[in-house]
Amino acid sequence: MMMQTTGAAARAAIAAVVLFVGACGEPDPTSPSVSPPNAPNATQATLPTFPGAGQFVAVIDNPYYPLIPGTTFEYRTETADGVETNTVEVTRETKTILGVTATVVHDRVFLDGDLTEDTFDWFAQDIAGNVWYLGEQSCEIENGQCVSTGGSWEAGVGGAQPGVVMWANPGAHKGTTYRQELLAGEAEDVAKVIGLNAKVETPYGSFTGCLETMEWSPLENASREHKFYCPGTGLVLELAPSSGHERSELVGIVRP
Repeated sequence: MMMQTTGAAARAAIAAVVLFVGACGEPDPTSPSVSPPNAPNATQATLPTFPGAGQFVAVIDNPYYPLIPGTTFEYRTETADGVETNTVEVTRETKTILGVTATVVHDRVFLDGDLTEDTFDWFAQDIAGNVWYLGEQSCEIENGQCVSTGGSWEAGVGGAQPGVVMWANPGAHKGTTYRQELLAGEAEDVAKVIGLNAKVETPYGSFTGCLETMEWSPLENASREHKFYCPGTGLVLELAPSSGHERSELVGIVRP
């Protein structure tokens, strides 16, 4: 799956590149169900209840997270180390996990043209429209060789549990920290819905009515990412204020 900063700094960075329609404040950090977003090792989060194998559909068509086989998304980021490009291909392959037929997504990251990460992610959508993350097979590449599979996990194996990467009704979960994955010490990404009415500009196009989330891992405590998902397209922008204000933008889509 696809960084952490103070709330004020993050807001300042985001305001410079994203226009919002309406308020999208964060929840009261004193709420008993939500850990303060900048607290060290903030791991208090809701693990969504897995509905069971018979409660899933064949096609992932959640408007904020559509994964139609044959679609490829292209992203570009200017980093301190060079130009990073990210190719996300929704394959026609499937994998059975916990009795669910999951869609296989091939995610590759390149730095100045050299492959640095090669990952296969597994997703499925339940009958309510929630998109579940069922695991990943990840490989960090150096000089053409896989040097680490850290972060890899599969739901149902070694105590790993699935999480939700996109709700059918994100507004109903605004302000609640929820788990996108759970394998203790290895895969602990969590997220929070921040707003539902953002305007976003990317090289690929202009978008309105977009969902903003804040996503982070307690295993990487210095990092927060703000992500923007737009109806009918999916992920269009990632902001990482704590990483030199890096901006990962959607630059192209190849559709089937």
